[in-house]
Amino acid sequence: MADHSTKHIWQAFFTNLAIAVIKGVAALFTKSGAMLAEAIHSSADCSNQLLLLLGVKRAAKKPDANHPLGYGRSLYFWSFLVAQLLFTAGGVFSIYEGLHKIWYPEELHHLEAALIVLFIAFLLEGYSTLQNIKEMNRRRGAIAFVRYLRETKDSDLIVVFGENAAATAGLVFAMLATLCAWFTNDARWDGVGSLMVGVVLVGVAVFLAIEIQSLLVGERADPNIERDIRLYVKQHPAIEEILNLITVQQGPGEVMVAMKVRMQADLRTAALCDSINAFEKVIKSVRPEIRWCFVEPDSEN
Repeated sequence: MADHSTKHIWQAFFTNLAIAVIKGVAALFTKSGAMLAEAIHSSADCSNQLLLLLGVKRAAKKPDANHPLGYGRSLYFWSFLVAQLLFTAGGVFSIYEGLHKIWYPEELHHLEAALIVLFIAFLLEGYSTLQNIKEMNRRRGAIAFVRYLRETKDSDLIVVFGENAAATAGLVFAMLATLCAWFTNDARWDGVGSLMVGVVLVGVAVFLAIEIQSLLVGERADPNIERDIRLYVKQHPAIEEILNLITVQQGPGEVMVAMKVRMQADLRTAALCDSINAFEKVIKSVRPEIRWCFVEPDSEN
């Protein structure tokens, strides 16, 4: 796999670790279900980032006899697993905790401390989310932000962004619920806050699972890669036409290309092989993410 930065993953890990400790202590003193849900959510996020780091390491393994196209899709598997954990350990538990607190409300304590903790966590999560957005803006170029989320092949980046964005939104709901509970003296608002946190997490987890599932099954590479291939085919004197072209994303920064082309009819075997090899060398230099390129010559039907 091409050099794959893990800076955004480590940043999210240490941010969530600090937030989980702060929230956990606050939940212990306030008896707040929303705070407990947030603490468990941040703790689960720490585990998720460790799984993403494992995925990056696994994806970097070199191809072997059993996996001739490498292990790049390993990152997609671990990213998909993180989405499932975000759904269960984060979303489902928060919804359960919220419903439980609504049905069986408990007296809340030290709500002012809870609000301070939530606000500090919001600042930390917000900063981490802005850093993710900054990195995504750098990579997406002129592509619309939502379109980039759906088309990017960097599953770990969108997973970390999804976690941070969900956490930031969840903290807003938790703060609003805590304020309502404080001013109305009704502990059921705390349960409502936990419930809303769970709904946000489930929604984000479902979105991530759908997007990563497509990559895991085998998704077409960036259309711009196909565009460049067709452009250089037109410039190649020995290739007359592309009969079929398939691109598959094998991992972040790793693409497999298979194509059938019609070559000049008068080429002998040696010249035919030299022309194909020269074309593969050129296209790989133009598009370094193309790790494997298989060109099959064919005659006109």
